[in-house]
Amino acid sequence: MTKLDFSFTDDILFKMLFVRYPNLLKKLVAALLDIQLESIEQFDITNSEIPPNVIGDKFCRLDINMVVDKQRVDLEIQVADEGDYPERSLYYWAREYSSALSEGHTYRELPRTIIISIIAFNLFECAEFYSEFQALEVARHTLLTDKMRLCYFELSKLPKVVGADDELKLWLSLFKAKTEEDLQKIEALGVPIMEQAIEAYRQTKAMNEFRELERLRSLARHNEASALDHAAKVEREKWQAVVAEKDAELAELERLRSLARHNEASALDHAERKAEKAEREKWQAVVAEKDAALTEKEAVYATALAEKDALIAELRALNAKHEASEGKSE
Repeated sequence: MTKLDFSFTDDILFKMLFVRYPNLLKKLVAALLDIQLESIEQFDITNSEIPPNVIGDKFCRLDINMVVDKQRVDLEIQVADEGDYPERSLYYWAREYSSALSEGHTYRELPRTIIISIIAFNLFECAEFYSEFQALEVARHTLLTDKMRLCYFELSKLPKVVGADDELKLWLSLFKAKTEEDLQKIEALGVPIMEQAIEAYRQTKAMNEFRELERLRSLARHNEASALDHAAKVEREKWQAVVAEKDAELAELERLRSLARHNEASALDHAERKAEKAEREKWQAVVAEKDAALTEKEAVYATALAEKDALIAELRALNAKHEASEGKSE
C-alpha cells in the first residue's frame, strides 16, 4: 500500500485544487447539496486567495466560500477532532450569516446560509454518514426559517464499497482516500468526473506553488515546535529553580524545627532534672528535719534516763545508809 503524501483533506491542496478547477467544485457542491447541476445559475467563489500570513497559523481555516444562486455556502474540511466542532460550525454559520447584512438592508434580505462540513472522524452517535440540522420548534418540528442549514458528512461512516452510480459517495470516497490504491479503485470505476478530479488532484499536487506553500507550512510548524520546545525548556528550568528554592526553604524550615524540638527537649530535660533536684532536696531537708527531731528527742530521753538512774542511785544510797543506821541501833 502506497500512502498518499497529500490527501484531498489537506486544506492547502483542497483549496488550491477546487479554486483552480471551479467546475469540479460546482459539481462537488451540487452533489453535497443534492441539487441538479444544470439548475445552478450563479456560482461564485468569494475567497479564492490563500493569504501567505495564515500558512503558519495552526488555527487557520482554508475553507471555500461561495455564492450559489444567492445562497451563501461555506465548504469546510475538518480532520482533527478537537471536541468542539458542533459549536465551531455553528459559529461559522453565525459569522457568515451576520456578515451578509449590509448597511441600509433589512433582516429579511439576509441570504440563506449553508455550512457544509466534511469531517474525518465520528461526530454524531448514528450510523448514517450524513446529518443535516435546521432551526426547528422542539415539539411541533415547525421550521423557524429556511436560512439556516448545517450539513455534516462523516467520512468514517461511508460504506467500504461504493457503486459507480452514486456520485455523492464517490466524491466523499475521494476525501476518504489515504493510499494510491484507494484512488486507483475509484478510477477503475470509469466515472469521468472522478477521473477528472483525480487528474486535477495530481496536477495540483505537482504544482510548484503548492509545494512551496507546503514547504512554508512545514517550516512554520517546525519553527513553532522548536519555539514551543524552547519555551517549555525555559519554563521547565524556571520551575526547577523555583522548586529547588522551595526545597531549600523547606530544608531550612525542617532544620529550624529540628533545632527547636532539640532545644525544647533539652529545656524539658533540664527542667525535669531541676525539678527532680528540688524535689530531692526538699525531701532531704524533710528527712534531715526529722532526723534532727529524732536526735533531739533521743537526747531528751537520754537526759531523762540519766536523771532517773542518778535518782535511783541516790535512793539506793540513802536506803543503804538508812539500813546501816538501823543496824547500829540494835
